[in-house]
Amino acid sequence: MKFRFLTVAACALAVSVPALAEDGVTADTIVFGQAAVLEGPASALGTGMKAGLTAAFEEANKKGGVHGRKLKLNSVDDGYEPAKSIAATKKLIEEDKVFSLIGPVGTPTSAATQPIAMAAGVPFIGPFTGAGFLRNPKLENVINVRGSYDAETEAWVKHLTEDLKIKKIAIFYQDDAYGRAGLSGFKKAMDKRSLEIAAEGTYERNTVAVKSALLALRRAEPEAVVMVGAYKPSAEFIKLSRQVGFNPVFVNISFVGASALAKELGKDGEGVIVSQVVPFPWDVSIKAIADYQAAMKAVDAKAEPDFVSLEGYLVGRLTVAALEKAGKDVTRAGLLKAIKDTGNWDIGGVKLTYGPADNEGFDKVFMTVVQKDGTFKAVDKLMKVSSN
Repeated sequence: MKFRFLTVAACALAVSVPALAEDGVTADTIVFGQAAVLEGPASALGTGMKAGLTAAFEEANKKGGVHGRKLKLNSVDDGYEPAKSIAATKKLIEEDKVFSLIGPVGTPTSAATQPIAMAAGVPFIGPFTGAGFLRNPKLENVINVRGSYDAETEAWVKHLTEDLKIKKIAIFYQDDAYGRAGLSGFKKAMDKRSLEIAAEGTYERNTVAVKSALLALRRAEPEAVVMVGAYKPSAEFIKLSRQVGFNPVFVNISFVGASALAKELGKDGEGVIVSQVVPFPWDVSIKAIADYQAAMKAVDAKAEPDFVSLEGYLVGRLTVAALEKAGKDVTRAGLLKAIKDTGNWDIGGVKLTYGPADNEGFDKVFMTVVQKDGTFKAVDKLMKVSSN
């Protein structure tokens, strides 16, 4: 009888705990981890991505989850610093035992943490960066949703030279892997048109020390300044420029955090251009946008639409759809395979395309202009605006 009891108990244990279950997956939960900037001068980027991901996951959870499992997000602050991001990522993988990393923020942080995830066999989904190295199809654990910085910088130069007939363009950028990724794309776009960069100015990450850069660029008297920075230093640069009567056309990259930038700029924001890599967050004619707005309000009644949280939501929606496709016995490899093998995804009218040599789903670039009241206007063509 004693032997029989042990045998039954052992069988029950084998049924309740699958021998080959993936980390982060239980009978009723799948846990995702996010290492992102949640505090400090770039915090709106991490909190925005977190808000969008949470909205997408909660939307799915209210419908019963995915194959009966609820989705959970563990977010850890990395301060937008590589060393801290490495520690946060290791904690998520080794201690929290997350199923996948999702929504990391930044180029220098992703450069430091993606190899850790890859070595551990952990998916690296929806990083908030357009860095070129993450588009390498050999990085089998990476799934990008947004377009690249090369695509954005090409769009900048195309619109400035064709719409506004501007050729004298300078660049202001963060002096790290992120800023240099933008600089590289900008150089390619300028070289394509046999144009020289008028001047370069830099600042250090997580600071607003931009005066030296402003002096260097002002001396060159450019007609436009393209900007590869975070919202606080970029806003500081533009506000100081206005104060000293330096009024070129200002063009910012999507990573800046458009809504946070407009808020920081206030009255100085009118006419500032920001390139975007997700659809207009207020265009509810697109089903995914209407769903996004409803999902955000369901989590936080005071939530306002913006480009960053929309990106987080789309990353979350793709992940939910891929989990459904991967089946009940989901694995990390199965999730990645589902995304790539399906190829064409329609997320409520937002179309993403993947393939064996393509890990970037959405490659469109949109141009937006800050209006006098701080709102955004989507434009197909740039128009001259009067100086402040």
